[in-house]
Amino acid sequence: MSEEIIQEEVEDVIDLDEIARKYEEKGFFTRLREMFKGLGMPHDTREYKIARIELQRLAAPLVAIVVPIVFGVVLCVVTMISSQKKDTIDVTIAQIENEPEELKEEEEIPPDDIEPPPMEEIEITVDTPNPNPVSVVAPMPSPPSAQVSVKPAPMDSVAIVKSPVTMKSMTGSRTPGSIGAATRGGAGYGDANTEACVMKVLWWLKAHQNTDGSWGKGNNTVANTALAILTYLAHGEYPGSPSPYKRDFGPTVQMAIDYLISHIHTGRDNAPHFSPTDGNEYSFLIATYALCEAYGMTKNPNCKDAAQRCLYRIVEHQSSTGGWDYKLNKNSTRDDLSFAGWAIQALKAGKMAGLHPEGLQNAINKAITCLKRRSYSKSAGFTYTPRSGNNGGTTGLAGVGTLAMQLLGRGSEPEARNALEVMRDWKPSFEPEHMSATKPGSCPQYYCYYATQCKYQAGMKAGAIKTDETTWQQWNLAMKKLYPSSIIDLPEKVKDYTGKEHKQGYFTNKDVHTTRPYMDTCLAALQLMVYYRYLPTTSVKAGEDDAGAGDNAAQAIDKSKDVAVTVDI
Repeated sequence: MSEEIIQEEVEDVIDLDEIARKYEEKGFFTRLREMFKGLGMPHDTREYKIARIELQRLAAPLVAIVVPIVFGVVLCVVTMISSQKKDTIDVTIAQIENEPEELKEEEEIPPDDIEPPPMEEIEITVDTPNPNPVSVVAPMPSPPSAQVSVKPAPMDSVAIVKSPVTMKSMTGSRTPGSIGAATRGGAGYGDANTEACVMKVLWWLKAHQNTDGSWGKGNNTVANTALAILTYLAHGEYPGSPSPYKRDFGPTVQMAIDYLISHIHTGRDNAPHFSPTDGNEYSFLIATYALCEAYGMTKNPNCKDAAQRCLYRIVEHQSSTGGWDYKLNKNSTRDDLSFAGWAIQALKAGKMAGLHPEGLQNAINKAITCLKRRSYSKSAGFTYTPRSGNNGGTTGLAGVGTLAMQLLGRGSEPEARNALEVMRDWKPSFEPEHMSATKPGSCPQYYCYYATQCKYQAGMKAGAIKTDETTWQQWNLAMKKLYPSSIIDLPEKVKDYTGKEHKQGYFTNKDVHTTRPYMDTCLAALQLMVYYRYLPTTSVKAGEDDAGAGDNAAQAIDKSKDVAVTVDI
């Protein structure tokens, strides 16, 4: 066979160009394109398998190209941001050529007396409660309301002192300016006339304070002084208060507190006593109550020590029945409710001020049980001393028991509700014969004092029933007419520290207590501050931790002297 023929046959079998192409050096992007094409083929084909092998070969070059590119981009972005020029603010500081004059603190001038609108003379005759006459003097300046403010009606924005504890089921709010809000007028509130009376009383007390800080003379001096302290505190007047009257009333209260503390002495029983005493030691309870409130509002360490000692004596001398009797005789089971009312106020005020002598809560629990089991009367509300079958007795102290229940978070319980019904038709009065058909006895303002607070708490609380609202409004309207027309204005005016003159006046009952106007005056003034009373004991939650401490907590009181008490707090 010729050589040409053989060459043609070989070329038919082998494509030399194809073989040559296999040995050609392909470019990177050509290989990349073929690789992606092969990866798109079915997995069982030769092209796909070759593409996978190619991918492994090209991984290193890809990383070598991509990483530097990414790094370069990031570097450029960072460089561009950091190289941007930041805006600057040119500040020109003006130089003061002359030194400013020294500013002098502007003295706060006490506001002018409130001038109430003229009133017609109104004569009010009323039937009212009839409690047994209370021996020894001693009204109850205690608490129910609780709006707080230091300034009188015209001044509505003031700082306040926060109470350490608030009380359950008690009305009122402790917010600045509440005196102005609470004396804006209306059926349930005070007005310019009531607040004018309060201010007259505060100036009258200042003008008649003894040089040693007390009020009055004789055996009632301690009680008078304690009541005056409570009256000032109720208006937010105390040493260091932000009141506009702080330079006049602050020192007055400080002198009174110093008087009480300096007149505590240790008796033969190694317990604290006040001197002089009224005989039955009402003054001890009232003074303890005043010291507790003073400590709660001022945090004066001297008040704390004195109040703590006195509170412990009250706890230690509670009778086995849960009540108290004259001279703090713990062996007596007479359970004098008038006397116990002061003891309960003192214990509650002490607790709210953060004073906790041993046995305090147990004493409060026992007192609740005594109120419900022994002092309660179906026909009289609460009675002077226990009655057989919890029925009978005179009605005058219905307010004492009711207020005690309200302050201890028990104002909605059946005993308190029944007592409110007993007092439903009472009206305020300065004359015993006008109190009620059964005549409660002397010092009608003593009974009115409790009634005012009880009716206010029941009628002004959130969710009050309509009957209670109406009862309070009727009582309040009668009180707002009677009290401003009954205050005894004195022609002499009292000068404050700036020399400005202020009106003064006082109240007195038309009975044997007319020789002791301090008690009558303080009781009436405290009623006229029921709308906003500043005393910590009158704030909103009346012993939240005491709720449940009555029937279920102290189950058994037998007819002997022992009391079984279980405390559930």
